[in-house]
Amino acid sequence: MTSSLAIPADALLIGQSRTLRFEGQPYGSTVSFFLVTSDPGQGPGLHRHPYDETWSVLEGEATIVVGDQTVVARAGDTAVAPADVWHRFTNTGVGTLRIVCIHASPVMIQEWADEA
Repeated sequence: MTSSLAIPADALLIGQSRTLRFEGQPYGSTVSFFLVTSDPGQGPGLHRHPYDETWSVLEGEATIVVGDQTVVARAGDTAVAPADVWHRFTNTGVGTLRIVCIHASPVMIQEWADEA
């Protein structure tokens, strides 16, 4: 287990993207998260997890689909996808979307609909 009070953002960057990925297990945390920064029209494809996922919109606007429900979330809004329910979000605003995607698990487990 790695112990650190502050983990540099550069250590969490996914490739050349602006998205940070934190998996809690190596740090003794029971949660994981993505901090996504995306342009209009961007977002992950339909997927699900064997645990809950909670989103908090920090900036911009996201259209979030959870099962057969769709909601538009803006800065300050929070949404939740229950375990095993297909979900996705898209930046449907006119500017940058910054959203935290909290995974209720120390490791991320994702199943993509297009691979199922």
